[in-house]
Amino acid sequence: MSIIILGIESSCDDTSASILKDGEILSNVTANQDAHKLYGGVVPEVASRAHQQNIVPVVDVAIQKAGIHKEDISAIAFTRGPGLMGSLLVGVSFAKAMALSLKIPMIEVNHMQAHVLAHFAENPKPSFPFLCLTVSGGHTQIVKVNDYLDMEVIGTTIDDAAGEAFDKTGKLLGLEYPAGPIIDKKAKLGQAIFKFAEPNIPELNFSFSGLKTSILYFIKKEIKNNPQFIDENINDICASVQHSIIEFLMKKLIQAAQETGISEIAIAGGVSANSGLRNRLEEEGQNRNWNTYIPKFEYCTDNAAMIAVTGYYKFFKKEFVDQSITPMARWKI
Repeated sequence: MSIIILGIESSCDDTSASILKDGEILSNVTANQDAHKLYGGVVPEVASRAHQQNIVPVVDVAIQKAGIHKEDISAIAFTRGPGLMGSLLVGVSFAKAMALSLKIPMIEVNHMQAHVLAHFAENPKPSFPFLCLTVSGGHTQIVKVNDYLDMEVIGTTIDDAAGEAFDKTGKLLGLEYPAGPIIDKKAKLGQAIFKFAEPNIPELNFSFSGLKTSILYFIKKEIKNNPQFIDENINDICASVQHSIIEFLMKKLIQAAQETGISEIAIAGGVSANSGLRNRLEEEGQNRNWNTYIPKFEYCTDNAAMIAVTGYYKFFKKEFVDQSITPMARWKI
């Protein structure tokens, strides 16, 4: 009998549903929210209301695209956290209601654990153990992955995440939200000629607050001398910012590989869609004889396929939850 998992993701501002059958992704449907561009960041109340509007049609389309009936679903996997409480509530409540009506089990999924397991939504798949640099708007971590459900965070950010560094720098430069993809695009047209303070953080941890401050003071100083500095140098500024963030990430990842002796190296999370980071990982992998793994773009950003994959492996261990389950805005791996 086939195992069919419905995955639901609603941790931030993307409503996503996916159908997985016996380990194969049949559909992965995501509704994005453009309203947040007006505010320069995600507005929790706006996000949760959009989830309420989107979740029924998104799940319906995912089921239709997969060519199954809802009665065929074996279990529903959903993001319990971490994330925005209002957004999580929509996904959790929908999963509870649908599971109750179909009389099928529910599986809670940690969003960050799912980003790591996005690598098992496609081939090639990393071998255990492997290291995964997980970088998104809210998290920056190095995770030692011993098995599908056995993970150890060996490095994490002590303040802002890499994605926040991109977005907040973009706001400083007058770029639209989310700024990460825009900075990536402009960086390809510029040169990394400007230098910023390099974070000096012990062990395998990260910090981007000092880098942001360095960029802020640099921009203020240059604008004082030339009010048109940003417009005249936007591509080089973006290239320099992106270079600084990527080199800091790679420095810690290289250190982690050396300390653990692991040569199976992966990246995941929204920032792993950055072309500079992807190219830098492949380059370093060739130089150091690493086996490197980078997800397809659709599995980098928040998506339900990674939730379904995680639910699939938890299904076999019968790690089910009951109707008393509630969301967790903060939830470590």
